[in-house]
Amino acid sequence: MKKILITGGAGFIGSHVVRRFVNLYPDYHILNLDKLTYAGNLANLTDIEQKPNYQFIKADITDAEAINALFAKENFDAVIHLAAESHVDRSIIDPSAFVMTNVIGTVNLLNAAREYWKGDYDSKRFYHVSTDEVYGALGESGMFIETTAYDPHSPYSASKAASDHFVRAYHDTYGLNVVISNCSNNYGSHHFPEKLIPLAINNIKNNRPVPVYGKGENIRDWLWVEDHARAIDVIFHQATTGETYNIGGHNEWKNIDLIHLLCKIMDEKLGREPGESAKLITFVTDRAGHDLRYAIDSTKLQEKLDWVPSLQFEEGLERTVDWYLENEEWLKDVTSGNYQKYYEGQYHSRS
Repeated sequence: MKKILITGGAGFIGSHVVRRFVNLYPDYHILNLDKLTYAGNLANLTDIEQKPNYQFIKADITDAEAINALFAKENFDAVIHLAAESHVDRSIIDPSAFVMTNVIGTVNLLNAAREYWKGDYDSKRFYHVSTDEVYGALGESGMFIETTAYDPHSPYSASKAASDHFVRAYHDTYGLNVVISNCSNNYGSHHFPEKLIPLAINNIKNNRPVPVYGKGENIRDWLWVEDHARAIDVIFHQATTGETYNIGGHNEWKNIDLIHLLCKIMDEKLGREPGESAKLITFVTDRAGHDLRYAIDSTKLQEKLDWVPSLQFEEGLERTVDWYLENEEWLKDVTSGNYQKYYEGQYHSRS
């Protein structure tokens, strides 16, 4: 049975990846490593926590000694690395935390893989999941491709760019079998409600102001999180070692247009008069270093590995709204902080 370590598996994207691998690959033993910071929530995985091929491990990737001990004990066949500090606003307030987790944490994992996979690199795989923000900002036209020069503008994107470079360096220098993907903005169920879409859904539902940076003219390419998890599955199993793949949804939206669409959907779902929720929109001072536009060209992934996004944004957004309205207890626990129920010890088999 293959042992796959998935880091950050209690987070938003990570929980979707863990669920997919546990359900689709019963011959894999999935070990979910998460520090359970504010964004890690084991309630995201209650539907699979009793599966025999799933195990949760509470650990911190910045603890090199713990990571080395884990690799020595478990003899992993592969790592899918999603653990990261990911909120841009938080990175502006505390850049050092992002350096520690995103850079040092990644290097700790790479060092452990290099040491414990020595002599067997070809049969192992280190998959690093990154972001389109490493490329910087686009003008009104053009799209990011895999060879776009890095130009990060926030402490978050700088830390992710650095971790990408280290992953490539370990391939070039030591021959480690690595792949990298850079993804556009994700949306969907189980998203921590400090992010734009779940924050807006929760605020509209509770008749609170919906904050929009600047004039809302920043443009993002949105990808349904389950399409991202499927892309990670495809890349993990089929990608050529040393390659990078961009994952995008081909759904570019101005933030203000997205919020107006969301208000329209919420009015319909909540039985409000058309335009009522839009009255909650509140423009706030723009964020420092706020990139104007991101757009991903995922042609390489589509042509080489036969992946395409399955949902257009309007359908995916409606599904997302439905999930949050149907899971009020989950949202209540997250916004109140009640979800942070830490487990004692390091190893927790959920079988």
